[in-house]
Amino acid sequence: MWSLPQVTLRFWPVFLRNLLVWRKLAIPSLVGNIAEPLMWLVAFGYGMGALVGKVSVSSPQGMVEVPYILFLASGSICMSAMQAASFEALYSAFSRMHVQKTWDSIMNAPVGLDDIVFAEMLWAAFKALFTVTAIIGVMLVLGITHSPKLLLAWPILFGVGVTFSCMALIFNAMAKGYEFFTYYFTLFLTPVMFMSGVFFPIEQLPPTVRLVAEWLPLSNAVELVRPLFMDHWPQNALRHVLVLAAYAGVSFWIALALTRKRFSK
Repeated sequence: MWSLPQVTLRFWPVFLRNLLVWRKLAIPSLVGNIAEPLMWLVAFGYGMGALVGKVSVSSPQGMVEVPYILFLASGSICMSAMQAASFEALYSAFSRMHVQKTWDSIMNAPVGLDDIVFAEMLWAAFKALFTVTAIIGVMLVLGITHSPKLLLAWPILFGVGVTFSCMALIFNAMAKGYEFFTYYFTLFLTPVMFMSGVFFPIEQLPPTVRLVAEWLPLSNAVELVRPLFMDHWPQNALRHVLVLAAYAGVSFWIALALTRKRFSK
C-alpha cells in the first residue's frame, strides 16, 4: 500500500478522456470557476481598496507601498488556483471514482490505479491553470497589472494546482459521500485562505499564528506570485518552491496509499 508510485505513460489517455468530456461543458465550467474570484476582487479590491488605499509590502528595495487592489489580485489568483484544483480533485474526481464508477471501467483496460490517480492530479492542476489564466486576462484588461514577469506566474500557479490537488485527493480517498468535503473546505481551506496573506499581510498576525502561516502552502505560493505582479523578483524563491514541492510529494504519496487501500477492499 505504501510502496512508491508506479506511474507509467498510460496516465495520458486518462487525462485526455477527462479533457474530452470537459470540452462539452467548458464554458459553463469556466464561468462557474471565475465568477466567485472576480466578485471577491471587485468587492474587496475596489470597495475596501477605496478605504484602505495602499498596503506596505516587502521588496528587494525594502518596504514599498502598492495599491490594495494589486495586493489583493496577486493573492487572490493563488487562492483561485487552490480552490479550482481542490474542487476538481474532490467533487469531480469523487464522481468519477465512486458515483459513476469510471475508474473501475478504466482499470478493465491495461491502466493501473497509480496512473489514474496521477492523471486526476494533473487534470485538476490543468483546470486550475485554465481558470487562473482567464482571471489574469480580466486583470490585464482592468489594468491592475502589466508586469511582463507575469509569464513566470504560470508555472508557479500550475505548481499550486498540483499541490492542492494532491492534498484534496487524500480526502477524496477517505470520503463516503459529497458532504464529507464540507469539512475540508470549512476546516482547512477557509482558515488557510485567511492566514496566507491573500487579504492582508501576514505580518499583521500574532507571532505564533504568523509562524504557522509562513509554512502554509498558500502562503508560500503568494510569496512567489505577488512580487511578479509588482514587477519584482521573489525573495527566498527556492525555499517557497521546496515547501510547495514537499507538500505535493508527501500528499500525493498519502493520497495514493489511501486510494490503493480503498480499492483493495
